[in-house]
Amino acid sequence: MGAGLTAEQLNTMDHAALVAIILAQQSQLEMQTQLLKQQAEKTDLLSQQVEYLTRQVRIANQNRFGRKSERMDVIDGQLSLFNEAEALADPSAGEPPVEEVVGPYRRKKQKGKREADLAGFPAEPHIHAVTDEEADAYYGKGNWRRMPDETYRRLRYEPASYTVEEHTVQVLVGTGGDRQDEFLRGERPKDLIKNSIVTPSLGAAILNGKYVNSMPLYRIEQELERSGVSLSRQTMSNWVLRFAEYFQPLWERMHTELLSLPVTQCDETPVLVVHGDPSSGEKPALSSKSYMWVHRSGEFYKDRPIILYEYQTGRSHEHPKAFYRDYKGFLVTDGLQQYHLVEKELPGITNANCWAHARRDFADACKAMGTKNQALKTSVAHQALELIGAIYAAEDPLKDLSREERLEQRQITVKPLVEAFFAWVREQLERNTVPPKGKTAEGLNYCLNQEKYLRVFLTDGDIPIDNSASERAIRTFCIGKKNWVLHNTTRGARASAIIYSVSETAKANNLKPYEYFKHLLSELPNRADEDENIDPSGLDDLLPWSEDLPDECYKRR
Repeated sequence: MGAGLTAEQLNTMDHAALVAIILAQQSQLEMQTQLLKQQAEKTDLLSQQVEYLTRQVRIANQNRFGRKSERMDVIDGQLSLFNEAEALADPSAGEPPVEEVVGPYRRKKQKGKREADLAGFPAEPHIHAVTDEEADAYYGKGNWRRMPDETYRRLRYEPASYTVEEHTVQVLVGTGGDRQDEFLRGERPKDLIKNSIVTPSLGAAILNGKYVNSMPLYRIEQELERSGVSLSRQTMSNWVLRFAEYFQPLWERMHTELLSLPVTQCDETPVLVVHGDPSSGEKPALSSKSYMWVHRSGEFYKDRPIILYEYQTGRSHEHPKAFYRDYKGFLVTDGLQQYHLVEKELPGITNANCWAHARRDFADACKAMGTKNQALKTSVAHQALELIGAIYAAEDPLKDLSREERLEQRQITVKPLVEAFFAWVREQLERNTVPPKGKTAEGLNYCLNQEKYLRVFLTDGDIPIDNSASERAIRTFCIGKKNWVLHNTTRGARASAIIYSVSETAKANNLKPYEYFKHLLSELPNRADEDENIDPSGLDDLLPWSEDLPDECYKRR
């Protein structure tokens, strides 16, 4: 439209022309209004996307640079989930002495602690004597008497030492009689690996370095070289694979024991493997994600804790299904759909989900808001964390109770809080209190979708509230993974799974992994038949909880 019309021009126009002008202006106004509305919607969408990406960056920065804890005091700076007075009050605590309140205070030393710390180590006496002659010269003859000696202790470290075992086998030959020209040789111990220099102690040291202390083989190679031992990582790799073959029957025996327990727990973590196994037709594993699975006894099963690792080339439910195919009991996991399929296809299994995972999205949402955000404490995510925190606070005092007592108390104190939480979740979703895209909405929907599985721990006192025990069990592997990054072959990954199973179960049973490795490598070769096969059913005396293990396998404290 050109320049505007003057009043004189409008007065001279007929009625039809005026109507046409007004209609045209209305049409143009509607188009502009529609365009402004579209621009406003686009601006809102961009604002939501910017806010979402900002939250993601905050979460990523927190995961990369910040503390990993999901405790409430880390999220918002408060002391605990509850009022400070309620959290810290202890009616049984006495009043502090005035010296502690108004003056310098030194904590009283625990008597005998140093002696207890050093108990069990070999003692080497060092006498710092005062001779009679020295005493006479100092005091004068007859002017002194001996007092009780003063004894103190120091702990000395001696680096690893290496000794060559030179075995001599005596050989005889018959010179007459019925056995003329027959040879007789002295009985010699069976080789750990045929024609190899490796001994149980050396093999145990390598396994302890790699699988307990998370040292890559190239670092062990360097450490050995600094001690004057030339041993390539290729040779050590070959040994490790052979040791895993020795341990395989023990792994199978522990697997049988694990499946006899009423409660088990499972988790998985990705792992990089370069080459597949050509003999089984596997493709190079880097073309797909491989996983290390961990299966362990229930957290409350203290007598014979079992931790088993298992390598698989994928995350399909077929892998845990094969592992638990003969199992009847409760399986505690995160909310992965694969585990729900295992429950569906194996009627004897009941899947219980982890409450730590249920709170994770809410914790991320709070971290994304930033600790200085004034709206943090009134947010839905923060409220969710408080409600879940109340459930944990009610559950925590029940850990030391028996199965029956724990179940009874859960019905009284924990179940009402669980009921209130899910009612609150439904209310938030019905009222649309949070944007549909975001961590808080993801957390609400996750909890509602997993409600059936999150309630299972209320049905049996031996089911833990979360799967944290499995995550702790897989931590050693994750630390090692950061050091050695990847496995070269699937055979090596499977060998690592077996050896990690032995070391982690040994630690869980209060054993010293090095001594236990050494004992196994000393005994297992003697259990093999002519075809190098070992019967798993005959290994009960070698299990990590066996009372027949040597005393040196046990930790001193």
